[in-house]
Amino acid sequence: MPTPSLLDGLIEALRCMPGIGRKSAQRIAYQLLERNRDGARKLAGALMQAMDQIGYCGRCRTFSETSICHLCNSQSRDRSLLCVVESPADVCAVEETGYKGLYFVLMGHLSPLDGIGPEDLGLEQLETLLAQGETKEVILATNPTVEGEATAHFISDIVRRHALQVTRIAHGVPMGGELEYIDSNTLSRAISGRRAF
Repeated sequence: MPTPSLLDGLIEALRCMPGIGRKSAQRIAYQLLERNRDGARKLAGALMQAMDQIGYCGRCRTFSETSICHLCNSQSRDRSLLCVVESPADVCAVEETGYKGLYFVLMGHLSPLDGIGPEDLGLEQLETLLAQGETKEVILATNPTVEGEATAHFISDIVRRHALQVTRIAHGVPMGGELEYIDSNTLSRAISGRRAF
């Protein structure tokens, strides 16, 4: 079998991105090589730097270049509110609504079929955070999917053990939707209209 060419390697590497199949990867590779080599070099440098320097916040688990992210370090945030989301993209979506509390990022949702259990979502770390006593209300902002709802129910039990108020974002967000794709007005109404869970 012949050794793959550099072009084949580039096309295959581009396929790691979501929604990029072989044909799309091929078009991107040709575009970069034919018309934008400087842009490709800049992209390659930014990818390398990001992969080497972006880690996770030690408190909320979102992406961060420092051990504690800028949101957790901010003294202007309402430390009594803790919004639990599935991904760092969800943090960005909720931030656009004007929410001023803190976050906890699960980096996924419960999915026994995929082998994702509570230990994979950092729920021990969440319990430690709740035990510190700053949090008064936990807002469950997991996606309104079957897995997101199951995750919200599981976390609500944990929060109740700490005798804290637990709310769920209102369902102005469509079932089956994902927060990062919802417009900020809909998401803002969903947070404002959250209910006890």
